[in-house]
Formats: sequence, C-alpha cells, structure tokens
Amino acid sequence: MAEPSLPRPDPARTARAYWHANIRAVLVLLIVWAVVSFGFGILLAKPLNTIKLPGSGFPLGFWFAQQGSIYTFVVLIFVYVRVMHKLDRRFGVEERGPTTPAPTPPIPPTPPTPPSAPAASQVPERGADA
Repeated sequence: MAEPSLPRPDPARTARAYWHANIRAVLVLLIVWAVVSFGFGILLAKPLNTIKLPGSGFPLGFWFAQQGSIYTFVVLIFVYVRVMHKLDRRFGVEERGPTTPAPTPPIPPTPPTPPSAPAASQVPERGADA
C-alpha cells in the first residue's frame, strides 16, 4: 500500500506570505526608527532636554537628535539582517553557500607570439651602393 503523499505548499501562497512577513518587519523597524529620530529628537526634545547625559552634560533630546537616531539606525540594520535570516529559513529561501568550491575552468594555452620586427637600431642602413 502506497503512503499518502503530503500536500505540497502552493508556491504563490508561500511567496505572498514571505513578502507580507518581509514588509511587516520593514514597517516595524521603520516605525522604531521614526519614533527614535522624529519622536525623541524633535517632538519630545524639550522634555528630554531636562535630562542630562552623565559624563558629557549634553541634554538627552539633543543627543537623540544628533547621535541617538544614527546609532539606532545602525542597530536596526543588524536587526533587519537577523530578522531576514530567520524569515528566509522559515520559508526555505535562505542563501546557501557551496559546500565545495566550483572547479575552475582550465586556462587556455597562450598562442605563440610572432617574432617581433627588428628594432630600428638593428636595421642595416642603406648605403650609397644600394
């Protein structure tokens, strides 16, 4: 008796689900970045400026506007990479490196070079008797 085969997932449905998960991750990360850069650096700058950073004395709102949003953006890049690797594994589309290097094609032999013309100093001059 033959075993029943498992139903194969619909590739279009899987691609749509992968795309939706990707867009959801991008939107969440963009919202975090907007809250940090626009919210903390502009909208909430005055209340945050009452807090001073220890050691530097800079107001926290100023720091978020000048440095915090940049640091957050860099951290979000690494978070995005990690989230995308998880999504790729979950949907079976992760990039896999080759386990063995591809063979290199043989280098074709170089054709023999034709003999070069003699240099001008080696060419005999025509004399008067020529």
